[in-house]
Amino acid sequence: MSRRKDVIDQELDNAETYEQWKAAAMRSDQKSGLDYWKNVDRSGLYDFKSIRQRLDRLRDLRAKGDNHGLMFSLNEGIHGNMAGMGRSSLYKKARFGTKSLIVEYIEEIGSALLYLASDRTEDIPLEEKFEFFQRASHCFGRSALMLSGSGTLLYFHLGVVKALWEQQLLPPIISGSSGGALVSALVGTHSRADLAKIFTPEYISIEVAKDASKLANLNIFKRAAISPEAAAELYERLIPDLTFQEAFHLTGLQINVSVAPAEKHQSSRLLNAIASPNVMIREAVMASCAFPGAFPPVTLAAKNQRGERQAYLASQKWIDGSVSDDMPIKRVARLYGVNHFIVSQTNPIALPFVSESKDQNSWGIMKHAMRNTTREWLLAGTKLISKPVGLNPSLSKLVNMTSSVLAQTYTGDINILPPRRLHNPMGLLSGRTTEEAMDMIRDGERACWPYIETIRLQTNVSHVLDRILRDMEIRLINDSKRSRTEVAMEASR
Repeated sequence: MSRRKDVIDQELDNAETYEQWKAAAMRSDQKSGLDYWKNVDRSGLYDFKSIRQRLDRLRDLRAKGDNHGLMFSLNEGIHGNMAGMGRSSLYKKARFGTKSLIVEYIEEIGSALLYLASDRTEDIPLEEKFEFFQRASHCFGRSALMLSGSGTLLYFHLGVVKALWEQQLLPPIISGSSGGALVSALVGTHSRADLAKIFTPEYISIEVAKDASKLANLNIFKRAAISPEAAAELYERLIPDLTFQEAFHLTGLQINVSVAPAEKHQSSRLLNAIASPNVMIREAVMASCAFPGAFPPVTLAAKNQRGERQAYLASQKWIDGSVSDDMPIKRVARLYGVNHFIVSQTNPIALPFVSESKDQNSWGIMKHAMRNTTREWLLAGTKLISKPVGLNPSLSKLVNMTSSVLAQTYTGDINILPPRRLHNPMGLLSGRTTEEAMDMIRDGERACWPYIETIRLQTNVSHVLDRILRDMEIRLINDSKRSRTEVAMEASR
C-alpha cells in the first residue's frame, strides 16, 4: 500500500496538466478507500439528513412540474453553507471532490434554477422570475479572487489565474495590490480571445523573457533598480490605455486595484468601475506597484467628461497598495455582495501568519494561536517604538508601514500559497530570470489544482445565477423595446 501511495504521490508531483493531476488524485482516492467515504452520505461534518431531504424534495417537485412549489422551496434558502456543506473539512478529506451527496445537491440546484428560467415554466411571468433570481443571487452571494502584494513573485499569481481561467472558473470580481494589481489588470483589460493567446506557453515564455531582461538587475536594496522609462514601457506593453469602466465593458470583469497614500492623513483607496469609473487602469497599477524606497509615488490619471486625459486628484500621490490594504476584503464585500474569497497569497511578510485552511483540529488550533500571538507581539512592539523613533522621518515611516502591514487580514475562504522556497522576504524585489519566472507560473498552477474542484462546487450556483440574470436582463430589455415600438406604430396609424 505504501509503495502504491508513493507512486501516486509522484504522479501528482510530476503532473504537467490539471487533467493529469485530476486523474492521479482520483486514483489515489480509489486506492485509499476514500471513494467509499465520498459515496456514503453519513458524516459528522455536516447535516447529511437535511441535505438528502432537500435534494429529494427538489427532484420530486421538478418531476411533478410543480413550478411554484419548486420556486418556493428554493426560496427557503439558497446559500453555500446549507446544513454545513461549505465546511472546509469536507473538501480536505479526499484528494479530489467531497461527498457525492453534496455534489448531487449542488448540481440539482443548478439544474432547477435553469429549469425555472427556461420557457418550460410558462405559468410563471418573466418579471416574477427575474425578481426571484435577483433575490436568490443576493442571498447566495458571489465569489472574488484576491491577489496579494507580490513584487516579482507576481508570476505565481499569473499561474493561479491561468489555472482558473482554463477551467472557466475565474471569478467575475478580481482585486489586486502591487504585483497582484498588475496581474488582475492584465486579465481585466483583454478580451477572452486575447487571453486565449496570452495564456499559451509560447506567448508566456516570450513575454516573460522581455520582462526578465528589464527586471534582471532589480534589488530590494537599490533605490533606482529599474529606470522610469523601462517601467513605463513595461506597463504600456502589458496594459491597454483603458479606464476601469471601459475595461469592464470590454471583458465583463470587475477589476479592483488597491493603492495607498504617499502622504500622511490620507486613506487608502480601492479603484474600480464603481467607485472610480473614469480612472485609467495603467496609472492605477503603476501606483499600486510603487514600492516605497524603490519606485517614486505616482499621480493617478482619469478621463474628463470630454474623454480627455487629465490628472486625477492632482495634489495627491499614491504608492504600493499592499502597504495599507493588501486584501481589501471588507470593501469588496460591501461593493459587490461578495461572501466567498479565493486568495492567492504571496506577500512574504504575511506568509508566516497564513495557513491554507481553517480546519479546527487540535494541531491546527495550536498553530493558529501561535501565529496570532506572534503577530500581536510584533504589532505591539511597533506601536511601542513608534513615538521614540518619531524624530527620525525615515525610521518612523518604516515602523508605521510595518505596523500597517501586521494589522491587516491576509486570508480568505480558500488560500492558495506558494512553495516554501518563495517565502523569503528578501526575494520580494529581486530580479528573476526567465527560467525562474516560468517555474513560478508552474508553481501557481500546481498550487491551484488541488482547489479546482472545491472552487467549481462552491461557485457553481453563483455562476448559474449570473448567467440567468444576464440573459433575463437582455430579454426584458428586448421586450421593452418591442413594446415601445408597437405603441409607437399603433399611435402612428
